[in-house]
Amino acid sequence: MKIFHGWRMVAAGGGLQVLQGGLIQQSFGAYVAVLSSERGWSKTSLAGGAALMSVETALIGPLLGWLVDRFGERRIIRLGIIMFALGLMSLGTVESVAGFYGAMALCALGTSFCGYFPINVAIIHWFERQRARALSAVGLGVAFGGVLVPVVAAFMHAFGWRATAVASGLLVLVAGWPLASVFKGRPHELGEHVDGIAPPAAAPPVAALLVTDAGTGRSAASGQNAGALVSASQEAGKPLMAPPPAEASGFTLLEAMRTRAFWLLSVGHGTALLVVTAVNVHAIAHMKEGLGYSVNQASLVIMLMTVSQISGVLLGIWIGDRFQKRKVVALAMLGHCIGLLMLTYAVNTSMLVGFAILHGSAWGLRGPFMQAMRADYFGRRSIGMILGVSAMFIAIGQVGGPMLAGAFADLTGNYIAGFTLLAVISLAGAVSFVAAVPPVLPVSDQDASRTQRNPI
Repeated sequence: MKIFHGWRMVAAGGGLQVLQGGLIQQSFGAYVAVLSSERGWSKTSLAGGAALMSVETALIGPLLGWLVDRFGERRIIRLGIIMFALGLMSLGTVESVAGFYGAMALCALGTSFCGYFPINVAIIHWFERQRARALSAVGLGVAFGGVLVPVVAAFMHAFGWRATAVASGLLVLVAGWPLASVFKGRPHELGEHVDGIAPPAAAPPVAALLVTDAGTGRSAASGQNAGALVSASQEAGKPLMAPPPAEASGFTLLEAMRTRAFWLLSVGHGTALLVVTAVNVHAIAHMKEGLGYSVNQASLVIMLMTVSQISGVLLGIWIGDRFQKRKVVALAMLGHCIGLLMLTYAVNTSMLVGFAILHGSAWGLRGPFMQAMRADYFGRRSIGMILGVSAMFIAIGQVGGPMLAGAFADLTGNYIAGFTLLAVISLAGAVSFVAAVPPVLPVSDQDASRTQRNPI
């Protein structure tokens, strides 16, 4: 039985997310804890490395959207793999904060080019009815990446952080390149259909339109027009395969930005990342310095968070296309808030376990829904640019979370005030998601004309 190529891409995208989540995104906190202790660099300056990654990702978002549309996902992902690997290897050679920032900038470019953005754009074009499930399945990669955090921490303990960074870069090259090769075009370009399911009333191929009427000798369908289409197809040396109508439907970027939903989703997504990035950067340091755990012990809590994240993703796969996504993610935001408060005020291991379960489950459930909601709301017509511009606004949360928590830690000597503030702010994200009702597609004169020419 032939496997729908879209699911092959989902598996490859998940593999790429494992590498990014495990080797830099979720293990970044281990680097912060070790570098702060060994090099004496402040937490604010180290958090600036994560902030730099977020800012760079946001600034290139629109450009990346254009590049993906222009050159295709596979080429962009391969370029990203090379840059990501070089960034990790250069991290293993840094001697100053400036060098650290340079390595983080290269990692940021790499993870942007081979990360969730091009992967999700590809998946969105291959799935519609099962879009939330497919994106949630890709999200499993980020979750499974967290399982590598204890491995990265143990490698640091045994061989040092420099050897760990260099080895991570080599692993990205060896494993990432073949995964990028799985990404190929659009379904109609490979003779497949969205979701792997042929439409019930699919139009017949052009050749079928040329069946002649025995009495007249003319095409039974469209005569000279159909003949001209086939002639053009033969001159091009390939069969004529038109993209499905859904590929050209939906909002343009400007139309999307004129809706309340675009901005409410951006606010909600940004506040969620306030919490997620702050935890990724500072949770291990908080458990080490504020709660008295070792880096290895703290990494086990992160691993439990990852296992819970996997559970959240699996839950998303099950309920993703059955319930209103905006209400589901609003509940996930509440989980982020309560989980962060449990981490902040933990007085025993049970509270850390509670944090890991709540925050991890909320992250796994909510994360894949972000792009699924945008695709549901705005369609596939300009989804690359819409996701790219959205990244510019949600980066405020990516940058603000680690920087705010790090600044409060440097000022007060602990993370309590910063984490508490971030937990409270995250509640505003829940409200934003509840209010983000689906927008109504505007009908332009051009759309109306198209409808008249092609009545349904």
